[in-house]
Amino acid sequence: MDFILETIETKIEFFEAYDLKTLERKIEEQINNNKALLLNVHAVQHQVTFDPNAGKMLYTASVHFRVK
Repeated sequence: MDFILETIETKIEFFEAYDLKTLERKIEEQINNNKALLLNVHAVQHQVTFDPNAGKMLYTASVHFRVK
């Protein structure tokens, strides 16, 4: 039986929430999880839009993680 170990070199994750505090908490949790994989934040993009179904602002972010 052969074991092939490969490292993750890049990873992009997407987050959304109806308030900034929740969005920041979700991103911070994932940053800590990805530290175990030796991944650091390379870039963050964020956007705010109005969700007419919920009647609230919807905050979204994409976070690009890369190997140190």
